[in-house]
Amino acid sequence: MAIFSPERVWWKPLGREERLWVTVSAVWCFFMFFMLIGWYFLGAQNLPTKTMRITPAQFQTLTDAFVQANKVGEEAGIPIVHVPAGGDAYLIAKQWQWTPILELEVGKTYTLHLSSLDVQHGFSVQPINLNLQIFPGYDFIVTVTPNRTGEYGLICNEFCSIGHHLMTGKIIVK
Repeated sequence: MAIFSPERVWWKPLGREERLWVTVSAVWCFFMFFMLIGWYFLGAQNLPTKTMRITPAQFQTLTDAFVQANKVGEEAGIPIVHVPAGGDAYLIAKQWQWTPILELEVGKTYTLHLSSLDVQHGFSVQPINLNLQIFPGYDFIVTVTPNRTGEYGLICNEFCSIGHHLMTGKIIVK
C-alpha cells in the first residue's frame, strides 16, 4: 500500500521540449528502419552464397576425394591441397580445426564448399572481410577471387566448445 494515493489524473500533456525529443526519436527510428531496407538492396553488402542440404558423411566423402586428388604436402598432420584454377575446393570445419589447408593462386576464381561435421562454426577469413556461419548438414558455396599473395587466416568466430580458441586454419595464396 502506498503512503500517498496517486493523483487522479496522472497523465500530463508533454511539454514543448519533450514533444521535440519524442518527434526527433520517432523520425530517426523510421529513417533507420527504411535505411536498413534500402541498404539491403543498394549496399551490395550481402555475400552471394548458395546453400544445399548434404549429410556430414557425404561431405566428408567429397572432401576426402578432393584431398586425395589434389594433395601436394602436409603441415602438422593437415593436408595441403592445391586447388586447380576455377575449381571447387572443399573445406571441413570440425572441433577444433579447419581441414585441409588450401593453396590458391592470386587473381583466379574458386568455388569454396564449406560444411561442419559436428556443431555450428563461424568461418572468418582474415585479413579480408568474409564471415559466414557454418552448420552441419549444409554445403555453403562461396565464390572467391584472392587479390594478393600471402597466408589468409581462418578463424572460427562462433563458440564451438572448450577448444574453440584453438580453431584456426589457413589458406595459402601464391
